[in-house]
Amino acid sequence: VLLLLFALSSQPLLGSAKASPDQVLDILGKKLRLDADYYIVPANGGNIDVVNTDETCPLHVVIVKHSQGLPLRIAPVKGAIRVSTDLNIMLANYDNRCPNRSVVWKIDPFSKEETFLTTGGILGHPGSNSIHSWFKIEKYDDAYKLVYCPNVCPSCKHVCKDVGYYRYKNMEMRLALTNVPFKVKFQEA
Repeated sequence: VLLLLFALSSQPLLGSAKASPDQVLDILGKKLRLDADYYIVPANGGNIDVVNTDETCPLHVVIVKHSQGLPLRIAPVKGAIRVSTDLNIMLANYDNRCPNRSVVWKIDPFSKEETFLTTGGILGHPGSNSIHSWFKIEKYDDAYKLVYCPNVCPSCKHVCKDVGYYRYKNMEMRLALTNVPFKVKFQEA
C-alpha cells in the first residue's frame, strides 16, 4: 500500500498547470526585466547596432566590432521575458536616422535566399499583420540564441529559422535568418 501511495504521489496531478518556461538571464545571472534596456552581446565578440549604408530606411541590424552597440528593449507578448516565448525587440532610444519609422525589429526578405533583420516592425498586436516582428530567445549551450518562429498567429505560414549573421558585400555582418545560429548574452545597459 505504501509503495502504491508513493507511486501515485510522484505522478503529476491530472489537470495540473504546465510549468512556465525559464526566465532569460543576463550575464550576471539576473532575470531580464521588462523595464530595463539591454545590450545583446554576441558571444564571439562585437555588439549589435543598426546602419543605413545606402542612406535609406529601414535600418539594418548588424554586428559591429568597434562600437558599444545600441541598448535594446525586449517586449514579450505577455508576462516575463522567458525562453521559447514570442517577443518583440526594439531600439531602446529613438533613432532619428529614420524619422517616423518604427524602431521594432522585423524580418525583411531581401531575396529568395536572404532574409535580413531591419527596423520598421510592429510592436505588439499579435497576428498576421505583425508576424514578421516576433522573435524568441532559446537556450543555446552556455548562452542563448535568437530564433524567428512565431506562435502569435497559428494560421499564418512562415519559416522557422535561427538568427545568425550574413557577411554582406561591404563586409557588414548583417543579422539574418540562417541555418547557423550565433550565441548571444544579455548585458543590462
